[in-house]
Amino acid sequence: MTEDLEVWDVIIIGGGPAGSTTARYVAEGGKKVLVIDRRDSIGSPLQCGELVPTNDEMRRLCPNVPDIDDLLQTPEEAISRRTSEMYIVPPSGKPLKYPFEGLMLNRVIHDEWLVKLASTKGAEFMTGARVEAIEENTVILRDGRRLKAGVIVGAGGHNDPLRRSHWDESSLKIPIKFVLMDGDFGDAVELHFGSMAPGGYAWVFPKESGANIGLGIQRELSKGSSLNSLADQFISRYQGEITFRGAGSLPMSGTIQSFVKGSHLLVGDSAGMVLPSNGAGITIAMIGGRIAGQKIVSHLENGTSLHEYEIEWKRQMGSVMRNSKLSFRIGSWIMRLPDWVLNIAFNPLTKPFIWRFVTCRKPFFIF
Repeated sequence: MTEDLEVWDVIIIGGGPAGSTTARYVAEGGKKVLVIDRRDSIGSPLQCGELVPTNDEMRRLCPNVPDIDDLLQTPEEAISRRTSEMYIVPPSGKPLKYPFEGLMLNRVIHDEWLVKLASTKGAEFMTGARVEAIEENTVILRDGRRLKAGVIVGAGGHNDPLRRSHWDESSLKIPIKFVLMDGDFGDAVELHFGSMAPGGYAWVFPKESGANIGLGIQRELSKGSSLNSLADQFISRYQGEITFRGAGSLPMSGTIQSFVKGSHLLVGDSAGMVLPSNGAGITIAMIGGRIAGQKIVSHLENGTSLHEYEIEWKRQMGSVMRNSKLSFRIGSWIMRLPDWVLNIAFNPLTKPFIWRFVTCRKPFFIF
């Protein structure tokens, strides 16, 4: 071993919810784990809508996932607002109203908490470090440092360096743009559908003293309208001081074919762990992170295959993801229709079917 080569059991690229959760469970299993993140402060800048279901809602959404309360530990200081209702809003503006228990996060505090939780288990974090290349079991940083591990995990989001260099499969990426705006925006979570967000949706997520307002689109369905112009048009409907502007991208194809190649694996957005029918990614990434962490420990201790990670993911989340992919494909076709047709389609008779689409159930079974 050369003097400048650091050796770990596991190296994780990316310290967001997927990476921090994977690190937590690897460290809990007694393994030496390092998380590398290019940001100086994990959680900043904000890149998403910040809404997650409550643990009770998650139990309904993902019934095969065990021990939700152990996995999803959200401190009170990371909760900006609790919501109890969701509005699905067609172009007419007349909402279909559903009960929905959600938490609006302060995402920076939330992600910092996940880092702290993993650190208390023994995980180590290296921030402000950029990965230049991954060669077999060695991670090479831009400053020339070389780090070696038995397992390398890509948890760096849709543009993860491990996925870019070792996976060929492409994913549909939906660009998003949003703002944080001061003001009173009620208590309900709003999802807006129609030509204002071609192939995607717009949202208003109320927070303690304002809201996260934005939209995402499928560019091939936008008929020449840019994301910036569509976002500006939607955001201009609301009055308040804009305190933050953000942008990002969501992988909306669902999970990729395989998360594992040799001693490399992907988790979270880099593996497509976002539910396409509703954009849920934070809690879904954490489900994947726990499974990955536990199966990595088993692999290092007992020699079990890392493909056990994929098997367990499918057991816990396979049906939810399949239903969500189907709902997204059908929804993408429906959203090509003119606004006046959508206004007719979103009605009290279709209300239960629409909710099944959003909540990843088989869409054509009535409750």
